Amino acid sequence: MTETVTIPTAPGDARICWFRAVRPHTVLALGHGAGGGIEARDLQALARTLPGRGVTVALVEQPWRVAGRKVAPAPKTLDAAWTQLWPALADAGLPVVAGGRSAGARVACRTADGLGAHAVLALSFPLHPPGRPEKSRADELLAPDVPVLVVQGGRDPFGRPEEFPHSREVVEIPYADHGFAVPRKSGAEPQQTLDLITDAVSGWLDRTTG
Repeated sequence: MTETVTIPTAPGDARICWFRAVRPHTVLALGHGAGGGIEARDLQALARTLPGRGVTVALVEQPWRVAGRKVAPAPKTLDAAWTQLWPALADAGLPVVAGGRSAGARVACRTADGLGAHAVLALSFPLHPPGRPEKSRADELLAPDVPVLVVQGGRDPFGRPEEFPHSREVVEIPYADHGFAVPRKSGAEPQQTLDLITDAVSGWLDRTTG
């Protein structure tokens, strides 16, 4: 079951696209990155797959995307919109796992404790700008005082799996880049890559919230 709801926030209207499980035990809220929207392959794969496994998925469009702008605003504006739409995510009374890809994962990490998120899912967390490991954002990743799962491509220029703090659980997606695309020469099929992501997230959610 799918439903799209508009949520007013101070930075503008946000949208939540709900993919509802019949008998959910958890809500997984996923924000998008700074370079794209909820059409990202990993977000769509999770939205298609997890409702059949008891997880309602909410894909969240930030106001700048809803308004058709091409450049994301400052982090504090992203955090403000996420914070103000959170009550709609928690309305069902189920545990809510905050998550997102890239910039959306950063928002989830920065706000998780203040909002009472049950856990955090970080897809393609941008640990540092490409080629600039000294500009680490590890402090954001380490901020939540709840379970955190990082799902990271093996050749992500924003941070390879081996660069992440050992205190965080990291699932490596072999050969994948920041958008979880895999080169043909690797022999890995795109659907196999998406299956690795959805299976890893599903198993972690079962252990963490199920």
